[in-house]
Amino acid sequence: MKKIFAFLGFALVCFAADAQYYYQDFRNSEMLRHGTYHQPCRTEIVLPQVNGYNVYKADLHTHTVYSDGNVLPSYRVMEAWQDGLDIMAVTEHVEFRPHESTFVEYLEQYTGRKHKEAKNNRIVNKEADKDGIMVDLNFCVRVSQKAAAKYGLTIIPGTEITRDGKKIGHFNALFTTDNNVIYDPDPLVAIRNAKAQNAIVMHNHPGWTRTSLDYTEVETVAYDEGLIDGVEVMNGIEFYPGIIDRVRERNLFIAANTDIHATTASEYRNNGATRPMTLILAKDKSLESVREALEAGRTLAFGFNTLCGEEQLLKDFFVAGMKTEVISTDKDGRSVVMVTNLTSVPYLIKIGNGNPIYLDPFKTVSLTSGKGSGTLKFTVLNMFCSADAHPVVELSF
Repeated sequence: MKKIFAFLGFALVCFAADAQYYYQDFRNSEMLRHGTYHQPCRTEIVLPQVNGYNVYKADLHTHTVYSDGNVLPSYRVMEAWQDGLDIMAVTEHVEFRPHESTFVEYLEQYTGRKHKEAKNNRIVNKEADKDGIMVDLNFCVRVSQKAAAKYGLTIIPGTEITRDGKKIGHFNALFTTDNNVIYDPDPLVAIRNAKAQNAIVMHNHPGWTRTSLDYTEVETVAYDEGLIDGVEVMNGIEFYPGIIDRVRERNLFIAANTDIHATTASEYRNNGATRPMTLILAKDKSLESVREALEAGRTLAFGFNTLCGEEQLLKDFFVAGMKTEVISTDKDGRSVVMVTNLTSVPYLIKIGNGNPIYLDPFKTVSLTSGKGSGTLKFTVLNMFCSADAHPVVELSF
């Protein structure tokens, strides 16, 4: 009986505590609001300053309903801000905009039934007819910029030149000034049209739908002409380690992006993952500074707790996010050193032939140095500076 009363008492306390989460609505005296509702908030991703530059989080490849995505631009922008991003590129497909078929039907009364179906909205593998593309390909950029104003998010205007994935390839044009003049039946001419307006061109998901990372004929010409400025080493859940070497050999910027069509909640957050992102080392997040950083190749690719990029930049990034404290030193000069990870990036490190050590975000591990050494030397296993190599970092104390 005592146990029953104890349980009932506990249940009443829980019920009373739960009831306390309701509060009086300030407008309606006859309505209570539940306190578990929270204002939409941002996940802060803490990264270090590196070599005098801020590190900004960017997604350079996104889609909305204005091509083949599933959400409005206003949602895509809000989502990026909530996920901790600072910069987002708007990159709707030029040649693939399937939702226009629904738009035309929905807006039939507005258009006076002049057009009963969408035209030239699926021209990935065929040429547009004489009417050409009949929508404003800059519209989504303007809507996104307007939505981003309330979040302080930098919007990079862009578009995706989209042709047969196996035979030709996909290319994002970034920092475009007019997406409406990019299309041409010849994909190389389309890329050149983008470059003519001083766009930066990124080669997207180079291994998607393919059996290797070999160049297509169009890609070969584009690279050899110097039309390509950067490459995705990570796209969504795909990772192409061999691209790291291509980036280094051709002096390009490296990128990791979502290519998001659905929502990042369904693709990443609900699965306990952080969306892939391109880390851009820039003075500020203005379009001018971001562009300068991309042209200089000051980027790292970050996805699923893995970092890729130029070796020295990876080392500098790691060291900038660490704090060391010597706890004791024995008579042989061996020091016990506390190493604290001050960032949101988890690391997996290995000293010599020892077992890997997890150095999680905002956690400290205790390490022991060699005789008379003032540094700790280890390999960072979740950093890639080439397809099969990891940087070896020396941390001074």
